[in-house]
Amino acid sequence: MLPEAIWRLKCSDRDSVVMSHRTIHLFRKGLRLHDNPTLLGALACSAALFPVYVLDRTFLEGAMGLGPLRWRFILQSLEDLDARLRALGSRLYVLRGSTAAVLNDLVTRWGVTQISYDTEVEPYYACMEREIQALAQERGLQTYTHVSHTLYDVKRIVKANGGSPPLTYKKFLQVLSVLGEPEEPVRDVSAEDFLRCSPPAEPLHEQTYRVPSPADLGLELDSEVLWPGGETHALQRLHKHFQSQGWVANFSKARTVPNSLLPSTTGLSPYLSLGCLSVRTFYHRLRSVCAQSKNHSLPPVSLQGQVLWREFFYTVASATPNFTKMQGNPICLQIDWYHDPEALEKWRTAQTGFPWIDAIMTQLRQEGWIHHLARHAVACFLTRGDLWISWEEGMKVFEELLLDADYSVNAGNWMWLSASAFFHKYTRIFCPVRFGRRTDPQGQYVRKYLPVLKNFPSQYIYEPWKAPEDVQLSAGCIIGKDYPRPMVCHTEASQRNLGLMRQVRTEQQNTAELTRDVADDPMEAGLKRELQEEEELLEGAEQHGTSKRFSGDADHKSRPWTPETLQLSGEVM
Repeated sequence: MLPEAIWRLKCSDRDSVVMSHRTIHLFRKGLRLHDNPTLLGALACSAALFPVYVLDRTFLEGAMGLGPLRWRFILQSLEDLDARLRALGSRLYVLRGSTAAVLNDLVTRWGVTQISYDTEVEPYYACMEREIQALAQERGLQTYTHVSHTLYDVKRIVKANGGSPPLTYKKFLQVLSVLGEPEEPVRDVSAEDFLRCSPPAEPLHEQTYRVPSPADLGLELDSEVLWPGGETHALQRLHKHFQSQGWVANFSKARTVPNSLLPSTTGLSPYLSLGCLSVRTFYHRLRSVCAQSKNHSLPPVSLQGQVLWREFFYTVASATPNFTKMQGNPICLQIDWYHDPEALEKWRTAQTGFPWIDAIMTQLRQEGWIHHLARHAVACFLTRGDLWISWEEGMKVFEELLLDADYSVNAGNWMWLSASAFFHKYTRIFCPVRFGRRTDPQGQYVRKYLPVLKNFPSQYIYEPWKAPEDVQLSAGCIIGKDYPRPMVCHTEASQRNLGLMRQVRTEQQNTAELTRDVADDPMEAGLKRELQEEEELLEGAEQHGTSKRFSGDADHKSRPWTPETLQLSGEVM
């Protein structure tokens, strides 16, 4: 990280006069004033600086697939950023339109000589950056960029690995051991910084450049705000968690609870995703706590390990063509997934007939967040576990609904959970009944998110189709009428899919080996007993015939779950 003095020197060398520029600082992610090296560097060589956010709705909803909850989170984050800038004597200028067109207009209107922005890894941001560079060349502008959203410049990691990304976590950590620890965060932006380069006031600023409301964008939102957007809330959450240094030091991802009514993890992922919280700040705070603790947990399941997983996916995504797709993706198994829009819609709208799966998908739609193990469960169910539908379809749903949706991490996790890349213990399949029951025997999570089932006795809450008719009547919910029957027989479907996956991996062994780590799967640490029991059940079913563990007889008789049924149009993903 370049200290301020060196930034000043760079600006001086380039322009002969320090603080000579009239600069637009373009916020995209990185919606914060702490550890913002790009903004700090731009302030150091500018006589006037305009903090700008371009609300390009076509781009945000097209390239990034934003849904209403994430829109609200972004707008709240912009309001918070504006308030924090105003406290320092500046403000945020929010404009609507395409980024290139808006910047071109502002260059003329404000007499701009420089544009600063964070360097990002996503292809759509890279395309935007090429447009900015073309505009700068055409208009004779300087540009100032810096890496801010990751711990390292991922290009350094790729270079240190011989020009290609490390494709296993173990190899990734080996490369980092050569590079050393990530650089420390830079200081916070201060009022003094803006005092030196505040832009002149314009008439009608408040209305022209204000942050729009959800209603201004035609968004209808009536759900409770559980995750308020913005740097202020991010730092408050960070401070709250670090008050319990023992919890931080001993955090183990696999020991957190997937169906807890309250998050058992940090809940910081939405803020890291949008850059309201600096990942370097988070990492070095963790490192400081762990340095003071003799018995802290270790990567990959520690909090530091989870941050490094994020960095791993960013690195691989930065240098892998078509990372968010199966076709044209050199590290992804090419699988003939079923094409079944009806089955996909049942999964997406929480109508699978499996209460734990449906409760998870309901929480996702209502709140924009679900526990990482809950994500594992619904992803496995959609792909290799039960429905054999492409991970790309699930990724798109998560992209729309998750507050912490992230290009690199979302795609990486979906390839992982579908066993298309990275994860190779493909015989381990989540049971959509037993895993939820094990962590929440009374079914409080299901009762909260599926109130139609709230009156079922605990023994039936995860398998309501097994309840006698009088129990269903007493609960006020008739299965098949008020709540759907299971859309698949889990044991039959997972057994069949296991055979299909085994065949794929045999035929594409070279691709499968690209991302194969010799170590056991760290993402599933602590879940071995659950997953191995499921594995043994499947192997037993293969040897002794089909199990009838989950029936849902009416649905199975009326619509047999076969490849022919699923491939309605003969298409593959």
